[in-house]
Amino acid sequence: MAQNAVARHGASIALACRTFSISETCYRYRARLRAENLEISDWLEKLTGANRSWGFGLCFLYLRNVKGFAWNHKRVYRIYRELELNLRIRPKKRLKRDKPERLAVPDRPNDTWLMRRHGRRMHSIR
Repeated sequence: MAQNAVARHGASIALACRTFSISETCYRYRARLRAENLEISDWLEKLTGANRSWGFGLCFLYLRNVKGFAWNHKRVYRIYRELELNLRIRPKKRLKRDKPERLAVPDRPNDTWLMRRHGRRMHSIR
């Protein structure tokens, strides 16, 4: 809207920005796609194509430590997601366990068992 006011009505940028409550920085901002983004995406596609089991972490560490690129991890991850290279998260295997035995029911009221350890032997008190 501020750009319309400047273009059609010849208002100054400062006046248009104050009128529509935006900063002049926001008005002048132009998104720039860098050539590095294409280079990052090429590297990520090469790495994930050659190493199917590598996720983002291994790819980023390889680019940073082996190849020596100083790219920010947030930027690389953003491109990684845009390329939809995310690995499938495998569900954890669950152990099958037998059902526990039922607890013994006392024969009469106030009838309980206690196991005590004295030395090496186990004693039961009734």
